[in-house]
Amino acid sequence: MRTVAVSWDKEGGRFTALGRNRGHTISINAPAEPDSKRPPTGFSATELLLAGAGACSAWDVVEILRKRRHDISALDVTVEGDQNDDPPWAYRRVALHFRVAGEGLKVPVLARVVRLSIVRYCSVISTLAGVAAIEATVELVGGDGSTTGRVPIELALPAAPLPPGLEPVSDEDEPPA
Repeated sequence: MRTVAVSWDKEGGRFTALGRNRGHTISINAPAEPDSKRPPTGFSATELLLAGAGACSAWDVVEILRKRRHDISALDVTVEGDQNDDPPWAYRRVALHFRVAGEGLKVPVLARVVRLSIVRYCSVISTLAGVAAIEATVELVGGDGSTTGRVPIELALPAAPLPPGLEPVSDEDEPPA
């Protein structure tokens, strides 16, 4: 079981999260006092969810490429999320873009590794996939600065389940005429 402790720092106007790696905290924005003009004091909770998805998958990509003896020199993941307009503002779409630099790496190999992370190993994305559409692209950057541009990855994730009461209706469910 994983445990994270979140504490409110009233004076600092933030929450602080502490995980199992003691001494490493994350600052999370907290509500400002009424009429306060203070700037944000950290990540929003929903940004942390996206950061968790990006970091979780990036971890897998680095580990899998290392095991396959591919030498990568850089990896950046940009995660975009579209939220519903109404409370509780759940994510309906999460898109990850992996930008990787390395010698001898090919786009099809990188795409397979990213797909493996997203579909099989990343627990954060597996959790999100239950409610949001997950998309991914890869971009390979050469030593000379050349780039493949964004290449979409076919993930073939199962569709998120529909909320209760919105299940599809088949012709068999229709009463006889």
